[in-house]
Amino acid sequence: MMLNYEQRKFWILVVIVSISGFSQGMLMPLISVIFEMDGVSSTLNGLNATGIYIGTLLISPFIEQPLRKYGYKPVIIAGGALVFVSLFLFPFWKSVMFWFVLRMLIGIGDHALHFSTQTWITSDAEKGKLGKSMSIYGLSFGVGFAVGPLFVQLIKFSEVLPFVISSALCLIAWSLVFLVKNEKPKALTGDANNSGWNRYRLAFKYGWIAFLPPFTYGFLESSLNALFPVYALRMDLGVTSVSFALAAFSIGAIVTQIPLGILGDKIGRSKVIIGGLSLGTILFFICSLLEHSAMAVTVFFALAGMSVGSLFSMGITYMADLTPKELLPTGNLLCGIFFSLGSLSGPVFGGLYLQVAEGISFLLLIAAVLFLVLCANLFYRQTSAKKVAANQ
Repeated sequence: MMLNYEQRKFWILVVIVSISGFSQGMLMPLISVIFEMDGVSSTLNGLNATGIYIGTLLISPFIEQPLRKYGYKPVIIAGGALVFVSLFLFPFWKSVMFWFVLRMLIGIGDHALHFSTQTWITSDAEKGKLGKSMSIYGLSFGVGFAVGPLFVQLIKFSEVLPFVISSALCLIAWSLVFLVKNEKPKALTGDANNSGWNRYRLAFKYGWIAFLPPFTYGFLESSLNALFPVYALRMDLGVTSVSFALAAFSIGAIVTQIPLGILGDKIGRSKVIIGGLSLGTILFFICSLLEHSAMAVTVFFALAGMSVGSLFSMGITYMADLTPKELLPTGNLLCGIFFSLGSLSGPVFGGLYLQVAEGISFLLLIAAVLFLVLCANLFYRQTSAKKVAANQ
């Protein structure tokens, strides 16, 4: 069956995002392994990994205006070029500081790429199909991110090889964007046409509740990947068991990404988010009681991934439901900022928790965070219902 132009454009954006996910998924464990083999301290290794998130936060205040002025395509081109050039430069000089700078540049490029593609998809999606479109988007990134670590073992042949392959794949995916026509977001009107801070205020006023799921997913992803292995190894679970558990969480998220997106289109994003947070809280709490069993941890991580693994894409679609179309670029930008803040705070608060709450399950911290966000969503739903009743 021949695809029309809009369908081709959508799948090109999806391919670009999947390769971006692949590069990120490969880069994090690859550099950690290389630094560990070279005797770099775990503290410095961990700090170096924050480069991507710092790059994301650095570019966030400056990226909306170029998107509105020049359109989606030039921003994707600039972001993609920055990513594949940075990947290509890694083998030229092995230095902790130089690699940190390259990771920051990749964070900047990736954020430009994701911000543009997310806004383009949320702006173009047909009414009633936004959840499905964004779940495919989230699925493509998730699959790419899950496949990426498999390429780390290529360092057995050459340290350079993974970087070259990743850079080449990014270049191929990036070149596809030249097959689509440039478009611009909907023009600003009224109060939204004022300063950037006023747009942030308006977008936050409309969609603040939708920024919590991306924050939560960022916290979950970074704390589970960075600190759960440390906690699990202290309990003598073993590296293989930890790997299976984390993989189970990712697979669970991939399996339910599209079904939950379609369900959100049918019954409403708020209900799906509240249901996922409720299940996630319960599952991580029960898992904390059974954490000495590797099999139980793997099973509950898979179920938890199925429940909360789509929080990022669900948050973006929820934001698009709540926010006027002209403010979608600002809303998407804030989703990215909240995800990065969650990703940065996960290892910080998780590490502090491991130091202070010795002997208490690390999974209770995850359950507590999910419970707090669940309470915020229930509060929002209750107050919204009261406002609707008062206006009738």
